[in-house]
Amino acid sequence: MERREEPALRGRGAQSGAASARFALPPREVDGDWRDHIERLDGPPVKLRTSVTQEHPKSILSFNSSPDIGFDRSINAYRGCEHGCIYCFARPTHAFHDLSPGLDFETKLFAKPNAAALLRTTFARPNYRPRPIAMGTNTDPYQPIEASHRITRQLLEVCLEARHPVTITTKSDRVLRDLDLLVEMARQRLVAVCVSVTSLDARLSALLEPRAPTPARRLKALGTLVEAGVPVHCSVSPIIPAITDEYIEDIIETVGVLGVRSAGWIPLRLPHEVAPLFREWLSVHFPDRGEKVMGIVRSMRGGRDNDPGFFTRMQPSGVWADLLRDRFRLACKRAGIGKLRFELDTSAFRPPETGAQLRLL
Repeated sequence: MERREEPALRGRGAQSGAASARFALPPREVDGDWRDHIERLDGPPVKLRTSVTQEHPKSILSFNSSPDIGFDRSINAYRGCEHGCIYCFARPTHAFHDLSPGLDFETKLFAKPNAAALLRTTFARPNYRPRPIAMGTNTDPYQPIEASHRITRQLLEVCLEARHPVTITTKSDRVLRDLDLLVEMARQRLVAVCVSVTSLDARLSALLEPRAPTPARRLKALGTLVEAGVPVHCSVSPIIPAITDEYIEDIIETVGVLGVRSAGWIPLRLPHEVAPLFREWLSVHFPDRGEKVMGIVRSMRGGRDNDPGFFTRMQPSGVWADLLRDRFRLACKRAGIGKLRFELDTSAFRPPETGAQLRLL
């Protein structure tokens, strides 16, 4: 795997704005001579800034019937994610809007300010039947812009009012800003939180997930949630062979000491445009082992970069997959950790108020 001549792009996961070949956005390459000419005239390129565009969808719940996913509905308060995780399987969704799954995905974000109002309206429909809503399955509900937009908090407030269960997946300790809501929801068996920890090396995480909180902050968040009585799960995902797999045992041991009693893992997935972006990332940051990493990935995916099949996409095969599976199982056994199924309560659901007239109690 050849190393790129350009220096690494600091503070971002993707190293380019590579376009999608599947949709209308044409691929683009910057000619080196032309780039040098522009820089002589205008100076070096301006540092990439994050922009946030308001989006006003007509509905907020997304439903799925995938047989290997443990939820049938989800909410994404934001489109795109500033965490910039290079491995993020949600990157290709930006191509639907003629935006790059690369740098556009982590710099051109969309927020849905009417999300809570739409959810309230959905809950109030006579034919609505509650089942746990998954938050953070596509883009992180606690990415940096949540600090100012607070859309995730508004959604949780509606869920608490309606006594509707929700699961949260995040790699951010910003989840603790809503600890007051989470504690009350946990008391009513309405919430479970999954925190993703991929390594224990802050420098490595800064390359993989450049704008996500450090592993130490995520671990501290797990401990705080445990102490507060909020059901928690640690996701050691994705495991990247020859990059992050060395941390499996240490992560499990650490979260076990914190009192976490549920953990799981998912191997690296490289759907659609994620594969070339990840290869480019390897060529910049790990040129010495790029081919080894991809060779192991292909060995677990039937000789391909990615296996999109139901069930097999979450359950790799082969010698390397068996080795990772055994290591994870033994680490959990030593730490007294299993993979719990959190039973959330749907029986207490009550449609929220949508107008001026109050419900007769």
